[in-house]
Amino acid sequence: MDLFEYQARDLFEAHAIPVLGGAVAFTPDEAESAAAKMGGRVVVKAQVKVGGRGKAGGVKLAESPSDAREKAAAILGMDIKGHTVHKVMIAQAAPIESEYYLAILLDRANRNFLVMASVAGGMEIEDVAHNSPEKLARVGIDPNVGISKEKAREIVLAGQFPADVVDQVVDVLLKLWAAFVAEDATLMEINPLVKTSDGKVVALDGKVTLDENAGFRHPNHESLVDHDAANPLEAAAKAKNLNYVKLDGQVGIIGNGAGLVMSTLDVVAYAGEKFGVKPANFLDIGGGASAQIMADGLSIILGDSDVKSVFVNVFGGITACDAVANGIVQALEILGAKATKPIVVRLDGNNVLEGRRILNEAAHPLIQQLDTMDGAAARAAELAAK
Repeated sequence: MDLFEYQARDLFEAHAIPVLGGAVAFTPDEAESAAAKMGGRVVVKAQVKVGGRGKAGGVKLAESPSDAREKAAAILGMDIKGHTVHKVMIAQAAPIESEYYLAILLDRANRNFLVMASVAGGMEIEDVAHNSPEKLARVGIDPNVGISKEKAREIVLAGQFPADVVDQVVDVLLKLWAAFVAEDATLMEINPLVKTSDGKVVALDGKVTLDENAGFRHPNHESLVDHDAANPLEAAAKAKNLNYVKLDGQVGIIGNGAGLVMSTLDVVAYAGEKFGVKPANFLDIGGGASAQIMADGLSIILGDSDVKSVFVNVFGGITACDAVANGIVQALEILGAKATKPIVVRLDGNNVLEGRRILNEAAHPLIQQLDTMDGAAARAAELAAK
């Protein structure tokens, strides 16, 4: 889960990382009021989860509360790379002397964490790595060891930070690591980390990504979710505890097991090339394909207006094919008139013959059975194209 900048700022503040004053505003009036409380001179920043806000005109300096109101009115409603601005952050302006870069992220390739530190802050870190690699320190962190004060100093010195800010940056890095671990983050980036004219080091802008798989440990993270931007189908699936991801195709897919579903996506994509259709979703119903779970899955997929056909691909294991077949039949009874799109079913594995018999005897007009995954995928794609 990616956070908005104002949420990242608040999280940093909660972990004692030095930040400047900030507030979120949804209207020009709120922007003016927030600016007045901060002394008048502020920066109005579009809150969208995409880079390049400044170049798009989504970051503006305001010299007074009334100016903040005007700037907010101009930014609210803007489209920045396909993201509409619904709120702005009012940030206390700072007399900046120098800009730096500091980040901790999950390094999946090396199965550890990575700290990146640079004196070239305020610009895209990819540009720094490409054009001035000598200014970027990249230090791997063993998750079982973490970052000690000595390690933090080693990293800061490798990043070529000036001697007069080394101690402060070391302190920020230690607090950033503590926050990274405590919040189960996969990314915490400060860009820029600035030195102000009074010599203080402050986090001026931040990006934070939290690991949703650790959400059970952080009930407070629910308040950080951007429900307005969430896909309504994905939100409905999450409420039913279904592993669902919306895609932009026409063939709805249900399977039991993430590996099988991913293989099904590939097969449908290949078969769909002939008909100009693609997979519409990823939906893993897991091992317990009960009638209610199947009904929940079908209701989500059938509720997608893009879906023209459904492919149910199940390999019976712990949950046998006869139980799955009964689940499909009962699910269609539960859905009733809501079920209107053709459903191609491929069953294999434990008790497959009994499962096929149950579906044949049910003789539901929407259900078509095929024996192979390739054949079923091709049929589902053909039906979607029709």
